[in-house]
Formats: sequence, C-alpha cells, structure tokens
Amino acid sequence: MILIKLMSKRRTWVCLFVSVYTILLSLSWNLLKSVLSWYEFESSASSSSGWPALYASVLLGVSFGVLSMVAALAVAVPATLVTWITVLVLLTFCGKPRKTLVLEGKKLTAEITGFVVRVLIKEGNVVAAVCAVLGYFALVRKNRDSGGLVDFE
Repeated sequence: MILIKLMSKRRTWVCLFVSVYTILLSLSWNLLKSVLSWYEFESSASSSSGWPALYASVLLGVSFGVLSMVAALAVAVPATLVTWITVLVLLTFCGKPRKTLVLEGKKLTAEITGFVVRVLIKEGNVVAAVCAVLGYFALVRKNRDSGGLVDFE
C-alpha cells in the first residue's frame, strides 16, 4: 500500500528519472574514458594506421546511439501510454462492446509498440552514425595535431 502511494507521487517519478539518467551518464562517461584510453594506447603503438581511430569512433557512435535510444524511450513511454489510454477511452465513448474494445486494445498496443520501436531504432542509428563520423574525424585530427597522443583531461 505504501509503495502504491509512493509511486503515485510525481516527485517519485522525477527522482527515479533523474537517478536513471545519472547512472546512464556515469556509465557512458566511464565507457568514453576507457575507449579513449584504449585509443591512446593503440595509436601510440602504431601511429601509421587509422584503424584504431575507426574502431574507437564506431564504439563511441554505438554507445551514444544506445544512450540516445534509452533517453528517447524514457520520454516515449509516458507519451505512448497517454495516447493509448486516450484512444481506448474514445472507443469506449463511441459505444464499442467490451469484447471488441479488448481486441481493438490489443491491435492498438501492437501498432503503437511497433511504431515506437521503429522510430527509436531509426533515431538511434542516426545518432550513432553522426557520432561515429564526428568521432573519427576528431580522433584523426587530434592524433595528427598532437603527434599520436590524446589528452583526456
């Protein structure tokens, strides 16, 4: 009973939202630092090859693409639930029988979920591609300017 009262408060959801984003940003920052330290090690070992920059930029692009998909999902779920509830209430007011309403609700759930997943994957791929390309050029430029060493701080 206490859990239900606690979860119905807006402050609880805001705190949960902020804590999840804090954890995601912390994990992505640690991943970024580890990828860049790996790139520094590899670029100092073999300065003539551009493969370490390509690998590091792809890893960074994938990680930021996944992070953007999780962030978009956190925003999309409440909006999707509001849309779903609104349509079901409108169908109820139109006089649909309960059996038809359940079938329409199942179809609606499948449609909305499919649409949200397609949009999330498309946006995540765009963010991943942009981050990978920008990361590659930034790493190659930094490698050329500093003579193979990348400064993280």
